[in-house]
Amino acid sequence: MSSPRNENDFSVTAGASVTSPRADISPGSWAALLAPRLAHFAGVARHEHITQAARDLSVPQPTLSRAMARLEADLGMALLARRGRTVALTPAGRAFARSVERALGEVERAVDAVRSDADPAAGKVAFGFLHTMGPETVPALLREFREDHPRVRFALVQSYGEDMIERMRAGELDLCLTSPVPEAPDLVTRRLDEQRLLLVVPADHRLAARRRVRLAEAAEEPFVTLEPGYGLRRLTEALCEQAGFRPRVAFEGEEPETLRGLVAAGLGVALLPPPTVARPGVRELAVSAPRAVREIGVAWMAGRPDTRPVADFKRFLLGRRGRLAGPPPAADQGAEH
Repeated sequence: MSSPRNENDFSVTAGASVTSPRADISPGSWAALLAPRLAHFAGVARHEHITQAARDLSVPQPTLSRAMARLEADLGMALLARRGRTVALTPAGRAFARSVERALGEVERAVDAVRSDADPAAGKVAFGFLHTMGPETVPALLREFREDHPRVRFALVQSYGEDMIERMRAGELDLCLTSPVPEAPDLVTRRLDEQRLLLVVPADHRLAARRRVRLAEAAEEPFVTLEPGYGLRRLTEALCEQAGFRPRVAFEGEEPETLRGLVAAGLGVALLPPPTVARPGVRELAVSAPRAVREIGVAWMAGRPDTRPVADFKRFLLGRRGRLAGPPPAADQGAEH
């Protein structure tokens, strides 16, 4: 049985990622020059005594004295006022010590965070998925996975395929569920399932009484679609081309349920995955020709080592092959009139 949900078990983000400012670590930078000596200076600043600091740091006292002298020479200012082996911080040294303590504290927190994320039982998985999988598919997967891994934490990112791939390349995601399944030499991908696409029309549309239609029957209709760059947009255009026409796009959006709302308002028709719950004001029609399905797969970076939680979740997803997107697409049949 799973443990009670903790507020830190899941974090969900969407949209563009935020990049933290980077330190300059080029050979001539202050960070590259001073970083190896900061812990030594912090030890001296805490004790204000060279011998005690050397003992705590397990560094020979002469070595520590020389390191402090080089640090002051590099900075061009006195950090310590010496009285034999006893020292006192100068005003500059005290200000510098406060900043050094903050910097070293950040390093400690960073180490704690990455070690915690890699913990075999309670580590973190950064997992991306399409918006259409957010309401039902992903929550069901996480619930099932956590029955056997109750302490694993997740950082969840909802986005479109190209953005998730770039986030994986940047190290922000461990793996993602996406469609279409990408092909790139730096990625490993596995196809997991197929999901049928339905023609969504307003409830009072001329085709609304039908259960099944050919896509060509919607050739003259305005379409509402996801924005360019989304896999479902490309698939919509490809299926319409197979049906012999180019869709006339009236509205573009980022969320499938927003598109359903536009259809309900009579502003067009759309090709969409089945809804999580029935939406008033629309009818969802099976498409008999061309075969309207999308492939769903999992992708991760080739050659990138996995932590134990990531490896376990990856293995779990691969074990759900063919059981990810609900009932299989119905066999193609002739249109009903």
